[in-house]
Amino acid sequence: MNASETGRVWFITGASSGLGRELAIAALERGDRVVATARELDALREVARRSPERVVATELDVTNPRQAHEAANAAMEEFGSIDVLVNNAGFGLFGPLEEIGDQDLRREFDTNVFGAVNVIRAVLPFMRAQRSGRIVQISSLEGVAPAVAGETAYSGTKFAAEGIHEALAKDVEHLGIGVTIVEPGPIRTDFASGATVAEPQDPDYQESVGAALEWFADLAGNQPNDPARVAAAIIDALDAGEPPLRLALGEEAVEAIREKLEAQLADLEAWEGLAASTAVA
Repeated sequence: MNASETGRVWFITGASSGLGRELAIAALERGDRVVATARELDALREVARRSPERVVATELDVTNPRQAHEAANAAMEEFGSIDVLVNNAGFGLFGPLEEIGDQDLRREFDTNVFGAVNVIRAVLPFMRAQRSGRIVQISSLEGVAPAVAGETAYSGTKFAAEGIHEALAKDVEHLGIGVTIVEPGPIRTDFASGATVAEPQDPDYQESVGAALEWFADLAGNQPNDPARVAAAIIDALDAGEPPLRLALGEEAVEAIREKLEAQLADLEAWEGLAASTAVA
């Protein structure tokens, strides 16, 4: 995907902090233009100040379809195109699935899954009209190979988002629109402080979920991946002649995903005989 003389137009959700912010900064440093969105407009001031003439900062709660359409329309009115949509907004919910409250679980899916769908639906008509664009979903290692216990809710949203985006790629490829799913390992951001954590109440879950939550707390501030380098790697991948459908980032992500796929292939081969036994006689 080559930038035009005026640079690509990026539409980034959750751009006020973490990876979304670093992507916005990296795009601006390249001379691109950015539509930076977040639930609170004030939180986008730092990004907007970097290059006011090349930034549109707009309020967007991704769970609100109306706001998604308004933000997409604002991007088109200001810049005339949307070249890269980055679905980055989301939060973590951790704890035993049996004990997580219904309201928290639905909010997790409303944000991480249906929020991404809301933004895709708002942006796709413009990408279809221009017959170009790329949709980037920020997923996670946990969307492929959950590392520890206590991640059923968060991993569930990432698995769902990956399935939606992988299938979407088949819908829009012939229209000149591509899809890339980014699967990073732990990134050193404030993600942990924004997560919702349900400590296990039943002692049966202390050994699994309780221990995992302790590990998660210890990891905060010590995550191995630099958000600026993750952002740079994403841009490098999009600059490739044929960007990948899936992009694992971080040594731990590559290793864990490889182990998961090898185990999945081993199961497939081990049970191939039974699998082939279901045809209509």
